[in-house]
Amino acid sequence: MNLLFISVFFLFSLLILRLGIVQIVQGNHYEAEVARTENVKSHNGTPPRGKIYDRYRNVIVDNVPLNAITYTRTQTTKPKDMLKVAEKLAELIEMDTNKITDRDRQDFWLLTHPDQAKKLVSKEEIKKLEDDEELAEDERNKKIYEIQLERITEKDINSFSKQEEEVLAIFREFNTGYALSPQIIKNKDVSMEEMARVSERLSEMPGVNVTTDWERKYVNDSTLRTILGSVSTSQQGLPSELVKEYKAQGYALNDRVGKSYFESEYENILKGQKEEIEYITKNGSVLDTQLVSEGHSGKDVVLTIDLQLQKEIEKIVEEELSKQASKYWESPFLDRAFVVMMDPHTGEILSMVGKKYGKDENGKTELQDYALGTYTSEYGVGSAVKGATVLTGYMTGALNVGDVLYDEPIKIKGTDTKKSWFSGTRYLSDIQALEISSNVYMFKTAIKIAGGVYVRNQPIDMDPKAFDTMRNYYSQFGLGVKTGIDLPGEVEGLKGKEREPGKLMDFAIGQYDLYTPMQLVQYASTIANGGFRMEPHLMKEVREPSQERDKVGPLIYENEAQVLNRIDATEREIQQVQRGFYQVAHGANGTANNFRNAPYDAAAKSGTAEAFYYSPEEKRQYDTYNTTLIGYAPYDNPEVAFSVVLPYSHQDKDPYVNKTIAKRAMDKYFELKKQYEKQGYYNSSTEEKVRNADELENTGEPGTTEE
Repeated sequence: MNLLFISVFFLFSLLILRLGIVQIVQGNHYEAEVARTENVKSHNGTPPRGKIYDRYRNVIVDNVPLNAITYTRTQTTKPKDMLKVAEKLAELIEMDTNKITDRDRQDFWLLTHPDQAKKLVSKEEIKKLEDDEELAEDERNKKIYEIQLERITEKDINSFSKQEEEVLAIFREFNTGYALSPQIIKNKDVSMEEMARVSERLSEMPGVNVTTDWERKYVNDSTLRTILGSVSTSQQGLPSELVKEYKAQGYALNDRVGKSYFESEYENILKGQKEEIEYITKNGSVLDTQLVSEGHSGKDVVLTIDLQLQKEIEKIVEEELSKQASKYWESPFLDRAFVVMMDPHTGEILSMVGKKYGKDENGKTELQDYALGTYTSEYGVGSAVKGATVLTGYMTGALNVGDVLYDEPIKIKGTDTKKSWFSGTRYLSDIQALEISSNVYMFKTAIKIAGGVYVRNQPIDMDPKAFDTMRNYYSQFGLGVKTGIDLPGEVEGLKGKEREPGKLMDFAIGQYDLYTPMQLVQYASTIANGGFRMEPHLMKEVREPSQERDKVGPLIYENEAQVLNRIDATEREIQQVQRGFYQVAHGANGTANNFRNAPYDAAAKSGTAEAFYYSPEEKRQYDTYNTTLIGYAPYDNPEVAFSVVLPYSHQDKDPYVNKTIAKRAMDKYFELKKQYEKQGYYNSSTEEKVRNADELENTGEPGTTEE
């Protein structure tokens, strides 16, 4: 008994000592802990993205304001509390239930039927899990929940009434947000009546609020849609493949971002800045809020595109493709066409048109936007590359300016005869070879570059490295390499792998490697401007968002012209090829002399390439032809370069649609130029500003529907 009393006395002494330490020594610390609050920062709001304009300030992409209902939960909000709010909100608004999944129904059934949910797992199963010492409490509860999910019947999850499903749809949205971060519950078709009803009862629904949201609007449904890209919704949030990248930049999972192409490429400029709120909380309850920084709209972007020119060329392409569609026997596989126009001195893309037949959502065939294909699809382009071949001959020393070669059928031992498209034999200078589009002149140039000597019906010993040599020089024009266009997904073309002499000759006339329409316009520009390969770009300016609806804001950044390289040719050599291109458009034998009587002096080079069309329906391949045309104007002071590509254009009879489209497109460019000048816009040459809109007031925008 004495030992017991001593033990009790000793234990009480320790307890008194501990109480003394807690109350006297550490009392102030624990009082501070009780009174301590937490400061939590959150980024709130849905600031609109920046607008996208064309070069003349016509809106291409805008934001449409939307009524919206949001919900913000605290750190201590319980599912039962959220369910009560969802039930009240469901009485006030109509909610779309199409997004509800089976898993949502299962979770909701377990929440709303707790007693029945308990019966889904037996006491024996629960005891077995409790006896498993390796399982923590959270893991054990998770396993019980998984068993309950497995045992919910299809009848159970389909037992909800329409009203209950609306509650479920709302509750589902409540759970997608973060604590202290507003989550959009509904922003589509929110009526003024719904806004009023919810506003009147906000005090009954903690966390619910009414506000204004926005939706991205692409003003022209089909124009440039494949390159403008798209923006995720608040429900989609960050694209799954980009979550890590965006979260590292401070984005939340439910933030709206550019998902593709231009919207994605310039996300950092176009995105708005959310307001930053600091919440002062205690035990998860919000005591006060403070504004840290205000939110603002994203920056506006002005494109280099001339929207009216873009639409006019789209119309031209659609008309010409439709004409050929009605002549199925001439062009049975012609299903797409491309036109790209670029300022050869700055690299500004004035228009990039791609049209392709496809199926709409109802399975009906229609012409769809395929501007994307101007830099993501490659084709054999034929004789359009002959200017690069001649200049490569000069740059390697295989040719001299003015060299005359004999055009004759080329017969190498053991191979088929290769010849020009025209009959007969003749002596041709470099300019004449370009004008009449001689294949043999290019064959012999390639043989010389490869160090070979041609003797009829004899083998030719050619250096296989000549492929690398010619491709290297071609790349100086932008052929076979990426152009640098400021859009994701550009391809560099396709290179043939075989290296026998005949393939090198095919390469020299554009019948081997494949190129994109964007590469062709860069190549045309390089010849037009005297040998400088300019980087093509779509982004012209970045502007502050304007406070006035019909005006752009102050200039922040102007995209400057970027020279990628200067070709390794002399001024005289470049001028010689320019003269050859001039003869193509004006000479009696010029292969694109439909430009001869144009009011502007054009230079051009046409091309026809043997190609193959694969029919997925018939699962067979057909021989066909691609036709192309590149050029620029005016000849003596180029301000616009162009490329036209028509894959699978014809079988036997060439309808020359490439030349018709090119001529109509250039006519339209110079027609609009005159119209702009009359309206007070500067000449579109690179020495002057494209427009003086910032100095004009209330004169209207060129290219608007009204005008």
